[in-house]
Amino acid sequence: MSPPNQETMQDMANMPNMTDNNSSSNMEMNMQMSFYWGKHGTVLFSGWPKSGGMYTLALFFVFFLSMAIEILSNQPPIRRGARPASGVTAQAVVYFFRISFVYLVMLAVMSFNGGIFIAAILGHSLGFFLAKFRAVAMANREPSDLEQKV
Repeated sequence: MSPPNQETMQDMANMPNMTDNNSSSNMEMNMQMSFYWGKHGTVLFSGWPKSGGMYTLALFFVFFLSMAIEILSNQPPIRRGARPASGVTAQAVVYFFRISFVYLVMLAVMSFNGGIFIAAILGHSLGFFLAKFRAVAMANREPSDLEQKV
């Protein structure tokens, strides 16, 4: 490929700038591109949260979604003797909700709000703790009478 000649460079200089706002698109982009602290911003939906109370609700929403992601990611395996269609369907439904929650949390964290980021991290951490605590408790429980007879 040859380097651009003088004529090509002149054509490129005369092209309209793609970042300029033209009259056909009056869409205003007001997106934060670095972490910031504060309750004024956009989380998931345009104009939400509008007040301090709604910001607190957004924090709890992201926290519980993150916690649900970790709990749903540690689901027990399909039991022996279960019908394959019902077991796979149940796992597919859980997977659907888990992936939906993952993308919602990802979009919320992309608001670059420090509080939302911390709520997501704390939710993931607590959800991981609860899921692993449950798994260890189930592994250490006493065998039931049915299991002893077999």
